[in-house]
Amino acid sequence: MIITTLPVGMIQTNCYIAGCSETKEGVIIDPGGNPERILAEVERQGLSIKYVLNTHAHFDHTDANGAIVRATGATLAMHPLDVPLLKASGGAALFGMQADPSPLPDLELQEGDELEVGTLSFKVLYTPGHTPGHVCFYEQAEGALFDGDVLFYRSIGRTDLPGGDFQQMMNSIQGVLFALPDETVVYSGHGPATAIGDEKRLNPWLR
Repeated sequence: MIITTLPVGMIQTNCYIAGCSETKEGVIIDPGGNPERILAEVERQGLSIKYVLNTHAHFDHTDANGAIVRATGATLAMHPLDVPLLKASGGAALFGMQADPSPLPDLELQEGDELEVGTLSFKVLYTPGHTPGHVCFYEQAEGALFDGDVLFYRSIGRTDLPGGDFQQMMNSIQGVLFALPDETVVYSGHGPATAIGDEKRLNPWLR
């Protein structure tokens, strides 16, 4: 499995390019800015992008949606409960920022959906708390979880923005993410990668 991390946009959000090593089919997860950098990396890897996947609709995860979709023809996918946030420019105005308009999703994701990308299969996990429609993408065979703004290295996602809910966040982490194998690598929306087992033992928010 090919995994490339690109910190993009004004907040340096982690955008992930993930692809099948055999077929060179790939996905872009949370393109939050700098579309030219993302597309250059896609070309360097020789990938054909099947999906643009948004874990949620905050502007720092969606700002390059339009440019990437136009350039690749990929299917844009998101949970429907975050579409109102997407239509509201991902909350950019709350931070005094302006976001590039995103197209509406072509595919509305639901818990348990399986997205086939070459030999890879990304399972949709519904994990509200940071936003009402937050989802994670889990590739079981590779032990990789792309979890947006739910669980971070020694931290958790914020719940003080509109639509956030602390109890939902804790339920998503403890009931959904912590049910995954301890060795699962967590690729978060911000900061370094971590592992489920490490966060069970060492995350001060979750002891």
